[in-house]
Amino acid sequence: MIKKVTPHLSQNERLVFERSSPGKKAYQLPELDVPAVDAAEALGAANVRAEIEGFPEISEVEAIRHFTRLSTWNYAIDYGMYPLGSCTMKYNPRINEVVARTEALAWAHPYQPEALAQGSMAVMAHLEAALAEITGMDAVTLQPAAGAHGELTGILLIRALLEKRGNPRKKILIPDSAHGTNPATAAIAGYAVQNIPSSAKGVLDVSALAQIVDKDVAALMVTNPNTLGVFEENIIQAAEILHKKGAMLYMDGANMNALVGIARPGDFGVDVMHLNLHKTFSTPHGGGGPGAGPVAVKKVLEPFLPAPRLKRTGKKWAYDYNRKRSIGRVKAYYGNFGVLVRALAYILAHGGPGLRNATVDAVLNAVYIRKQLEAYYDLPYTQANMHEVVFSDSRQAKLGVHTGDIAKRLIDYGFHPYTVSFPLIVHGALMIEPTETEGKHEIDQFIEAMISIAREIETDPQLVKTAPHGTRTSRVDEVAAARKPVLRWKPA
Repeated sequence: MIKKVTPHLSQNERLVFERSSPGKKAYQLPELDVPAVDAAEALGAANVRAEIEGFPEISEVEAIRHFTRLSTWNYAIDYGMYPLGSCTMKYNPRINEVVARTEALAWAHPYQPEALAQGSMAVMAHLEAALAEITGMDAVTLQPAAGAHGELTGILLIRALLEKRGNPRKKILIPDSAHGTNPATAAIAGYAVQNIPSSAKGVLDVSALAQIVDKDVAALMVTNPNTLGVFEENIIQAAEILHKKGAMLYMDGANMNALVGIARPGDFGVDVMHLNLHKTFSTPHGGGGPGAGPVAVKKVLEPFLPAPRLKRTGKKWAYDYNRKRSIGRVKAYYGNFGVLVRALAYILAHGGPGLRNATVDAVLNAVYIRKQLEAYYDLPYTQANMHEVVFSDSRQAKLGVHTGDIAKRLIDYGFHPYTVSFPLIVHGALMIEPTETEGKHEIDQFIEAMISIAREIETDPQLVKTAPHGTRTSRVDEVAAARKPVLRWKPA
């Protein structure tokens, strides 16, 4: 069992500025064997860069070792498991990177003539077709640059259709189990947001929905499976209620990792949805981008998709800009192409059966974690979960230990923390998602760590309340960090 301190393999590291020694260089050159030339005189003073004040002067080996050691401090998917519920941090196969770096694809320029871009256009067309088949929808746009961007695109499509029908309507309905970006998206699109409480089972309350839907409701935005990891069992009835009142069903596809190859949103009444390629199809995640959030729609919304659209003219691909009902561009060019290439590589490498197997493995891993930890952590919603499971800290809170404390203690065991305090409908939530990436050995280690922490809380709660103990920076004052951030290093 881990005690108060976990030794770290790499030593503590001073800033590179603090290692600087005046006159030290990272290279050594022979003496000049030609007449010296004054750079300012030869190139013009305006073209010569001034010395960088305070620039560190260190040797090559110091620079290499410094940055190599720093790299060992970063937790990464190549290092270990990310149990981040709802974020789906899966491993990115290296074959995706090889394909994306194919010279003809990596160097393709969006301004090159269509005749020279046929291969790139075929890649996009193939991906659109694959995503349409996987989701059960009729058309797909690859333009949106991320999931939230895809959400906004989808709601703008709904607004455009309703405007054509004569009334864009006023409200978007959003369950309390939805992702946090959903209400922001609705507001940006010009809609008021109305919340719908979940039922006691943690799913959409269709009886409440039936009473709420009226002529002012444009759509319902539902995350499915929802943020409890539970499939919305009444989704077909919800779609029927909306459609009878002229409203539409938007699905947040962030949790498609639990559905691919098993169920298609288009088959249970969804009108429009977005996909997070990093969550379901293994493209890079986070770090500020680039990302991709394709949007899939039913036929009635296809005329409004962002322009241009790919079209087949004889044996060649072309861009169709003559889209009178289009909502217009939502991004420069045609989407984040390199990310799209990676997603198609993942889909083709797996094939239909392989994609289904990935889904089954993701669900199996989550259910396995649930069964192993049920005896140690409270499970507020007992509906069958899919790709993720949500516990609460209610047992541990009685001893003064909360979800944030448990997450910080988990760092001492070598794991990245799970998602803390989300979804909001579970007080003190511990949201865990292993994805299909993880094998039984890694998951068992995670389970052992979580059980060990639960036992520590019973015998020495203070140990957990003051974690982490094995990191270079111990527990920080999060309130002060948020209110008084230090954004620039100042030399002593």
